[in-house]
Amino acid sequence: MSIATPSSQQRRLQVAHEIPGRIRWQGPMFLDPELDTEYLQARLQAVPGVRRCRINRKAQSVVLEHDGDDARIKALELLERLPAEAFRSGFAAPAAPSFYPVAVRGAALALNLVLPRHLRAMVAWVLGAPVIFEGAYTLLTDGVRVKVLDGVVVAASLLRGDYLTSSLVVTVLSLVEYLEGRLENSSTDLLATLMRPQAEFAWVLRDGAEVQLPVGAIEKGDRVVCGPGELIPVDGEVVEGEASVNTSSISGEAAPAHYKPGTMALSGAVVEEGKLVIAAEEVGDGTRLARINRFLQQSLRAKSATQENRAQLADRLVPITFGLGVLMWLVTRDIRRAASVLTVDFSCTIKLATPVAVRSSMYAAGHAGVIFKGAQALEDFAAVDTLVFDKTGTLTSGELAVTGIVASPQCGLDENGLLALAAAAEAHYGHPVARAVVAEAHRRDVEIPATPQVEFIVAHGVSALVEGRRVLVGSRHFIVEDEHVDASLLEHKAESLRAKGNTVLYVALDGQLAGVVGLADAIRPEARETLRQLRSMGIERMVVLTGDHLQTANNLLRELPELDAAHAELKPEEKAAMVQELVDAGRIIAYVGDGLNDTPAMMLAKVGVCMPKGADLARETAQVLLLHEDIHSLAAARAIALRLDRSVQQSFWGAVGVNGAILALAAAGRGAPALWATLHNGFTLGVLGWAAARNLRAPKLPALSAAN
Repeated sequence: MSIATPSSQQRRLQVAHEIPGRIRWQGPMFLDPELDTEYLQARLQAVPGVRRCRINRKAQSVVLEHDGDDARIKALELLERLPAEAFRSGFAAPAAPSFYPVAVRGAALALNLVLPRHLRAMVAWVLGAPVIFEGAYTLLTDGVRVKVLDGVVVAASLLRGDYLTSSLVVTVLSLVEYLEGRLENSSTDLLATLMRPQAEFAWVLRDGAEVQLPVGAIEKGDRVVCGPGELIPVDGEVVEGEASVNTSSISGEAAPAHYKPGTMALSGAVVEEGKLVIAAEEVGDGTRLARINRFLQQSLRAKSATQENRAQLADRLVPITFGLGVLMWLVTRDIRRAASVLTVDFSCTIKLATPVAVRSSMYAAGHAGVIFKGAQALEDFAAVDTLVFDKTGTLTSGELAVTGIVASPQCGLDENGLLALAAAAEAHYGHPVARAVVAEAHRRDVEIPATPQVEFIVAHGVSALVEGRRVLVGSRHFIVEDEHVDASLLEHKAESLRAKGNTVLYVALDGQLAGVVGLADAIRPEARETLRQLRSMGIERMVVLTGDHLQTANNLLRELPELDAAHAELKPEEKAAMVQELVDAGRIIAYVGDGLNDTPAMMLAKVGVCMPKGADLARETAQVLLLHEDIHSLAAARAIALRLDRSVQQSFWGAVGVNGAILALAAAGRGAPALWATLHNGFTLGVLGWAAARNLRAPKLPALSAAN
């Protein structure tokens, strides 16, 4: 795609109006037809301190609400140095909905009741002429479509002097168009706010000192310092330090990566232990935010198969309605009855209710922590009957937890005494294993002794001086082979823990084995309830595919009896093959995962669902993105999709039934065209309002009794 950029002359801005906390800039750049205003608006809203902004292309202006001069200056710098990707060749920006046409036409409708007849005629013709011309143009270029019917209704009403009906039709058409645009913009605004950067501040080296700056203020070439627990906010090369880094948001793997000088660090990873200095090469969470926002906009505009079918059906119904009107005039020679028939159109409700319901559902999904990549994803997720889970990071938290403690009788310690020693040694260690041990000690209210001397042995374990005694904590290789501690006394217990899918941590005290600690990836506390809710919402089969050991999979089945099966020790291609088997058996699959190894299976499933920390490729492949580390949102996504499906069906059959009755009464000549136009359009607006209001609400999840 070719990129167009405006000249510096076009980018000149001037302050049109300013009060504290609010400014309006004007400039010819906003008239550029290739400016992606949605992208620019998302970029501006990502600037720290900017509360809200709105671009008005017609007024050549942008209004910015901000917290102070820093935000104002940053926003101005962005506007004066727009990136090339803000301009797209062939891009047609959607016009922002304006209430002005609705107000004008509504006023004209009201004037129909008080103005003299000759003035009513003039006003009605002026307002109706654009609709008539648009209908004529559509007829010549695209055949008989809804706009043709609208034009004929307005023209027929004007020709027979029914200015109230013509004004009413024109006003309702304008109001419907405005409401639809408002709903779309509301959805966009919500989704943009959901994607604000997670890290707001970062430490940067300036003149040899560490200075805390807003992430948006980091520039290329800056040296960014990241310590334990901190999110890496930039892409760049590690130039100093070593660290264990949680890259689950990038790779989907729970195991930490070792970063050292020369390693390429990616934004979104979290430092577990150690300290890094990173030379920033790619900066700007705002840029990423804006790209995501553009992607979401494209998703909002993407239509599902049902939407396309409804639109095609609506278009096919137009000639039928038009033909009935013509037939009525030929049979009765009554233009009033023919106009009455033409005012009742099935297509408006059928065509408009579905996109309104879809946008409202996407708005509700955003509130529930779910992003659907378009209407088709919503439709497909409602049809799913089988859920396939990758284990790690989906049904489990991806975080280790202590599952068993076995103390050695030769050291005279009980479980809590052994745990206190292990926690004392691990307390200054940021590794996931260390965090799990310390967390268990806190959970049991075990007092952790002070440790004046601690030595980390990378990739092996830790050696510490605890109350004058030497404590070693680490893997079997470290304790037995490197430190030559005899572990035979508890080898059977250790094997038993491994057989249950545990990682085993060895603890030695003054050269003797003090005990072993079992750790496992903890099952999410909400997993069981979520699975029960999904089952009650029509999911017939739930399966786990994992690369972990068979014992781990069997333990998961014991802990989550709602699962139908668990298959272990699978390679990525084997996971994909099992998904293909289910598809071949007629199952409609949704695959829930987060890693690169999940993408082949996701691509074969009807719907791919990606967890919040999923790898980039998994997020790209998936049709549904969960934003919160809580799989309750998966049940919420299912409830929203099912509710949308019911809303679409009810809207369709309601339109057929009610409009059919109105059409029959209109054809019988039981009332004036204005009456039937009012009833029909009032019903249309009612259905649209109902579709919006019903699907905007938070999803109602099934209530589960204790017995269930």
